[in-house]
Amino acid sequence: MDKENAVVETVATGDGGSDKSPQAIEPDSGGVEAHDDVEYVKGHPVINNGADVSKFIVSDRDDGDPALTFRSVVLGSVFTALSSVITILYVFKPYQVQVSPVFLQLLVFVFGKAWATFTPRPDRFKSPWIQKILRFLNFGQHFGIKEHVVAALIASSGNNGLSGVEVHAVERLFYDFHVSATTAVLSTFSIALCGFVLAGILRPLIVYPGEMVYWSTLPQVVLYQNLHFDPAANKRRLTKFAWALLIAAVWELFPAYMVTWFGGLSIFCLASLDAPEHTRKVFSTIFGGASSNEGLGLLNFSLDWQYIQSTFLSLPFKQQVNSWIGYVIFYIMMSALYYGNAWNAKTFPFMSSSLFLSNGDKFTPDSVTNPSGTIDYGKLSAIGLPHLTSSTVWGYLTQNLAIGALITHVLIFYRKDMILAWKQARSRTQPDPHYQGMLKYKEAPMWWYLALFVLAFFAGLIVTIKGETTLPVWGYIVSLILGAFIAPFSCILYGLYGTGVGTNQLSKMVAGALHPGRPLAGLYFASWSHQVILLSVNLANWLKVGQYTKVPHRIMFATQVYGTLLGAGLNYAVMITIVNSQREILLDPIGNSVWSGATVQNLNSQAITWSLAKEVYGIHGRYLIVPLGLVIGLALPFAHWGVIKLVPRVRKWPLNTAIITSYAGAQTYYGSTSWINSTIAVGIFSQAWLRRRMPGIYNKYNYLIGAALDGGSQLIIFILSFAVLGASGTERPFPTWWGNPSGNPDHCL
Repeated sequence: MDKENAVVETVATGDGGSDKSPQAIEPDSGGVEAHDDVEYVKGHPVINNGADVSKFIVSDRDDGDPALTFRSVVLGSVFTALSSVITILYVFKPYQVQVSPVFLQLLVFVFGKAWATFTPRPDRFKSPWIQKILRFLNFGQHFGIKEHVVAALIASSGNNGLSGVEVHAVERLFYDFHVSATTAVLSTFSIALCGFVLAGILRPLIVYPGEMVYWSTLPQVVLYQNLHFDPAANKRRLTKFAWALLIAAVWELFPAYMVTWFGGLSIFCLASLDAPEHTRKVFSTIFGGASSNEGLGLLNFSLDWQYIQSTFLSLPFKQQVNSWIGYVIFYIMMSALYYGNAWNAKTFPFMSSSLFLSNGDKFTPDSVTNPSGTIDYGKLSAIGLPHLTSSTVWGYLTQNLAIGALITHVLIFYRKDMILAWKQARSRTQPDPHYQGMLKYKEAPMWWYLALFVLAFFAGLIVTIKGETTLPVWGYIVSLILGAFIAPFSCILYGLYGTGVGTNQLSKMVAGALHPGRPLAGLYFASWSHQVILLSVNLANWLKVGQYTKVPHRIMFATQVYGTLLGAGLNYAVMITIVNSQREILLDPIGNSVWSGATVQNLNSQAITWSLAKEVYGIHGRYLIVPLGLVIGLALPFAHWGVIKLVPRVRKWPLNTAIITSYAGAQTYYGSTSWINSTIAVGIFSQAWLRRRMPGIYNKYNYLIGAALDGGSQLIIFILSFAVLGASGTERPFPTWWGNPSGNPDHCL
């Protein structure tokens, strides 16, 4: 197997206990050379795999500073409240706002430094009691990296339980189910924590190995270390970080507000301005992409960093190559399906996630339900089964292809490496320096994870036995089994490639097949099943951040659980308040300028739709190809393996059919597509050119500047959301002009 695709890299990792910055470890000679399996260009190492990241990008320094302090818990709790309350609040707003991890990271740092700087030092006081109290409160004391990580971890965990709270919102609004406080607490607790056990059990495979990098979080890790390790020595880098953040913040004002045309530059759209309407419609379908569901965005280019993000500066070259192949398939298949009139595609819009009647009118899910919220098959027979757009069918199909391919790809290509990783973890011989640096800290014992799972499992069991979820006990158990089966494969892919495969639609499809005509049962089934997968990936990702920054294992576990429960509780309390006080407006399909039930209405519509899975996707269904995608996907890696046997040099190509098929259809859910070519350009610049040609600059600045660009753009988006984009209830649009047209920003039809 190709070295870049290996789960475990046995390259010599040098001095695991060194406190030197990784950038200081480099040879003196210039030119291109290889030494100790590391490639050098002009004296700087080229980052090719996880072992290189561990040695040259992330420092193995550990100052032994405290992690769990009064200050870290308070800051984490405050910003958990901020992020979770804002998130649930804007579930019920016409404009959506999210608090990003990088934004939280910077907020925590600013307040942590202020806490250390503007509070009195204990040594200023003579009384030992006052000194003790001030030390406990961390007054006047250094704000360290581990405190920073713990506080940001707590804050970022606050929305882990959001899915369960949204289910309760749908219950209250559309079914008038007011579940008991016991049911609400137990179900929220169960859904929020049910997936943690898998990350704990699978730590030797998905966290410990050096190749499990979790690439998309590297900008955060590098930023943590640059902010806290030798800030004087890193002054030049931090200065560049500050300038990049400022420039990104100022620039974001233009594409996000004043010159929205920058969000989708299309030569073809501009060339078609005076063309006949039919021609403009075709051009908009193929080349338009700046607006939601406008078109494919072929050769469209975005200058809006909020859509590009540092992810594409961070994801490894092997991942991005596969995504580029997927994009090509996306362009070809979407055009072929629509213009080939597959599934009567031309009767419906080119791209839309809505449901339609056979004549092209919109299908209203509520028109086929009875007062109890279950399907009224008499009404359904009169109206007819819903139709999907070709883009939706293709999106669902590629998701299932990707899930199937994910399972067999991991088993075929990573089986031996997983066995080796497990053996190395048991013998404590895993060579990664960051793993070795964590051996001095006590592990969170396995029984902690198992005990948490037992509590979460029985909490969910009580809820289903009481019957308030309409989900039978056997359905609840199947949902957990489904999530537990897929989660390990998702974690391995995410760790190796920094990207995952969408699994939510599979959970909904299985729920609909098992519980036909019962949308609420499907919602609960999908929430439990998908949360097992999502939480496994989230916890594994944070455990890796903790390994890189040397936060003790037990603290990582405890704070993740604390943040999740705190956020879930706050989410639920805010949800109850809003639903009770704004019920009529939230049930209105239009809402008003302050409140909107569009998000929960969409959840309910999806639940009703998927409760028809047998009729729509079954053996006699119109879209049988969608579930068959799982079987086809399972076969794709076998075909890949067969080609390698016939043509051995193909082994050197970092192909992954799960990622290819995922990216061949995932864009159907994003709405706008103008960002695709921009991310390709960013990936080529970062991973294909800068990393290979100028590794010195890449190693020092690639991830740091990526974090700065994210922080700057997200800061301005957050401010604009409240100031002018309608998040505060009043929208103040920028005057319409050529650079900010009233129609599609790219000037397509």
